[in-house]
Amino acid sequence: MSPDKKTKNVRSDLLLKVINLIPKTPLIRNIIRTLAYIFVFYISYVLSWQLRFDFAVPSAYTALWQWGWIWFLPIWIFLLIVFKQFDALMGFFSLVDLSRVLAATISYSCVLMIIYLLFPPHSNILTRGVILINFVLLTGGFIGVRLIMRLLYEYTRRPKDKDSENLKRVAILGAGDVGASLVRQLRSKHGMGITPVVFLDDDETKWHSHIHGIEVYGKPEDLKKIAKTYKIDGAIIAMPSAGSKRVRQLVELLQSLKLGYQTVPSLEQLARGKVTVSQLRNVEIEDLLGREPVNLDMDNIRGVLKQEVVMVTGAGGSIGSELCRQVVRYAPSQLLMVERSEGMLFEIEQELIRTGFKEVILPVVADILDKERMRQVFNLYMPTIIFHAAAHKHVPMMELHPGEAIKNNCLGTALMADLAVEFGAKRFVLISTDKAINPTSVMGATKRLAELYIQSLFAKNGDKTLLMAVRFGNVLGSSGSVVTVFKKQIAAGGPVTVTDKNMERYFMTIPEAVSLVLQSAAQGKGGEIFLLDMGKPVKIEWLARQMIELSGLRPDTDVEIVYTGSRPGEKLREEIYSNKEQYVPTEHPKILRFVSEPLNYEEVRMFLDSFGNSLHNGDPFFLKARLKQIVPEYTPEEIKPKNK
Repeated sequence: MSPDKKTKNVRSDLLLKVINLIPKTPLIRNIIRTLAYIFVFYISYVLSWQLRFDFAVPSAYTALWQWGWIWFLPIWIFLLIVFKQFDALMGFFSLVDLSRVLAATISYSCVLMIIYLLFPPHSNILTRGVILINFVLLTGGFIGVRLIMRLLYEYTRRPKDKDSENLKRVAILGAGDVGASLVRQLRSKHGMGITPVVFLDDDETKWHSHIHGIEVYGKPEDLKKIAKTYKIDGAIIAMPSAGSKRVRQLVELLQSLKLGYQTVPSLEQLARGKVTVSQLRNVEIEDLLGREPVNLDMDNIRGVLKQEVVMVTGAGGSIGSELCRQVVRYAPSQLLMVERSEGMLFEIEQELIRTGFKEVILPVVADILDKERMRQVFNLYMPTIIFHAAAHKHVPMMELHPGEAIKNNCLGTALMADLAVEFGAKRFVLISTDKAINPTSVMGATKRLAELYIQSLFAKNGDKTLLMAVRFGNVLGSSGSVVTVFKKQIAAGGPVTVTDKNMERYFMTIPEAVSLVLQSAAQGKGGEIFLLDMGKPVKIEWLARQMIELSGLRPDTDVEIVYTGSRPGEKLREEIYSNKEQYVPTEHPKILRFVSEPLNYEEVRMFLDSFGNSLHNGDPFFLKARLKQIVPEYTPEEIKPKNK
């Protein structure tokens, strides 16, 4: 270490020791703060007189400028209390604090001006010049005190030189408001062990400028040439509004440079105030698969949901719970959350209570297959808007238990739709799936039969109750989804099981899917099936490899990928629509509407009733054959009866 640096360190240590000698009790702090405020007030008062008269104050004003400050001090202290300057934490000084300081000094100057106007000119109480100069000096001095106290606060908290050497040097990708806020918080939270050293941003107008003393060097791709120069150990992606395509590019860049990386919370989380920008997280697969933010017609959705009694079935599930979160924002008079699992229902209930919706929500423990219970619920609360999300959805499991899929997905949907019509609900929305298109699985076939039923019921009853269905593909992060399975397999050290190298699926995030469900519900005229635009299909193998790399591991080296072959009922690729359905444009670019000729209601109803006790005879082959009779496009994998 050089002699100059040693001297500097000795001085710094000495200053820290002096600062640390000051007792840190609230009383002592308030005394020091009050003395500092009085000192600034006194100096600004005396200087304002001296400057007004060029340091030659006439004898007529001598007593006033020397002792008059004592008369005005109580007014100043009172205004500081009014504008909460004694409540402010001295280690912080933001724009809000600045506005309060200005409010206090402006108010004080206005009081002085009123005093000046109340007394005749020859009284020599004040002059206009003194009032103006005093305002400038008092404001500047007060701001200076607050800044000095903030600097001292940060100085005492900054890491020592030996600790600074151990800090992780990171590049901030994104020089917007979020990136700037992140730098401020990182500098105040040295315990995180991170120090920002350079900004990189896509906006050329920001290049070669500085934010909080840190250079905005250029675009993120410049990281390749400056990583060694700036001794960068990692990067933080501070672009919460960036599309998934850009995030993928940045992740690939950082992976190629073998730099660690994290990202800030999503815009939604930041907007809701759930987290701060410094609560960094790992990049998730949702960040790479998500798409551009969906623009919703909020007024249209609010017009449908406001002051209505909204029911959500399957409220504890992935889709149902997100429906509850979004529906309450549109001011329904009541939200009925129907769920047969009291544990899952309790979780979403407590979450909504914490976010301030206790008076709106009503948890209802009930099974949609219990006709008398559901009739009681409808009779008591008279729901007007119903989102039917309760369903069995796991494809391989429903192949083994088709009777349960038919009961829940078909008979349960029919019961809920019948009650909606009987009790005069305005809208009934079935949450369906893209697997209902030319289905090869029991789950898909039962969802298709549910669609057929609500179409036929709407055709029979007219537009008194608008019945419709909304289809979408795999939902990222939902229970039992491939993403959840892969996460558990990676955490266990592998192997990660992929059914087929060529298998593809459409993916959506849960909030995106639900927001488009609400938009579809607002546009529905009844009898139609909406399909959400899900972008391009994603290869499951690519998904597995990306998730392994995002975990900081190497595919096929650290974590093995095993190909197991397609499971019963699975397609290699899902389809967008059926040839039997006619496309009709909608007002929203992300929503497709399909209509088809409905089946005769009596025939569909009779078919559902005909299952009877056969649902429990344990013969999957028979039930699949029966489903194919009414859903002819269903092509099940044959399951031969056992012991024959």
